[in-house]
Amino acid sequence: MNVIEVQNLRKEFKSYSSRSGLSGAFRDLFTRNYKTLAAVDDISLNIKQGEMVGYIGENGAGKSTTIKMLTGILTPTSGSIVVNGMNPHKQREEFVRTIGVVFGQRSQLWWDIAVQESFRLLKKVYRVSDEDYNRHMGHVIETLEIGPLLDKPVRKLSLGQRMRCELAAALIHNPPLLFLDEPTIGLDVLVKLKIRKFLKEINEQYKTTILLTTHDLTDIEALCERVVLLDEGKIIYDGKLNQLQSQAVEGKQVEFEFLTEIAKNNLVFLPNVQWEQKDATTWLAHVNGDERLVSQLISLVVQKNPIKNVRINEVSTEEIVRKIYEEGMALA
Repeated sequence: MNVIEVQNLRKEFKSYSSRSGLSGAFRDLFTRNYKTLAAVDDISLNIKQGEMVGYIGENGAGKSTTIKMLTGILTPTSGSIVVNGMNPHKQREEFVRTIGVVFGQRSQLWWDIAVQESFRLLKKVYRVSDEDYNRHMGHVIETLEIGPLLDKPVRKLSLGQRMRCELAAALIHNPPLLFLDEPTIGLDVLVKLKIRKFLKEINEQYKTTILLTTHDLTDIEALCERVVLLDEGKIIYDGKLNQLQSQAVEGKQVEFEFLTEIAKNNLVFLPNVQWEQKDATTWLAHVNGDERLVSQLISLVVQKNPIKNVRINEVSTEEIVRKIYEEGMALA
């Protein structure tokens, strides 16, 4: 079952360029030079129930614009959107009860009142019964460790504390679909780990569908099997994260640390393997091939030389995405 169905979605914005000088400013009062820009350019996307999908791209690629259309904040220029069986901007009142949204740079909590008072207000807005609230939010509050924060005004919370409370607020009505736009921006490692663990738990327990946009690609690696890569408003990749790695990066790097100093002529030489010396006892093998070639190389080297350690250095998702954008790689 598809929770999100998007067909040929497009969002255009008008912008104008100002003329220089006083005379140019005077002319701008009567006529302006307008230019139409497509922030989202004819994308199609389906997301099934229970999926955790990473939606990634450079600044200005169209990620936040897409999220705003999917949540009903913006109306598309053209194309169709069906989320939870509804049109987000036409059935807005009914629709918002079926989603949760966290914007890393926006707050849905009231700044000057205690966190628990914000929760109570949202509980009334979403018409959540006392029984459902106590059962569900008790688990959320305990897992996110925000119990001691409930009686504090939001303005007195640190960024990490506030983001955990924002996430809890988005889940008061236990929505089947959760949109997260930069939810871990500026947070320290411990808070990020707590949030990642919690998101995995609600996905497993409630089959909550999660669409995550972030520039911290370690969040994507930790949470998402599927990624959608956006560039200039177009989807250039939609598939498994491990397939993106295999398509975008040729070969692997195997690091051999020997017990004693090893000369190059004592190494194993195979086709599509290039050696590079790191120090007296450490050599790097650049393998342009699949796992079978890597396995064969390791087996032969271990048989021939005393080994202290062997590491297969995987290329990070961040490096993969950087390479795609810098080299303009085409992905099928």
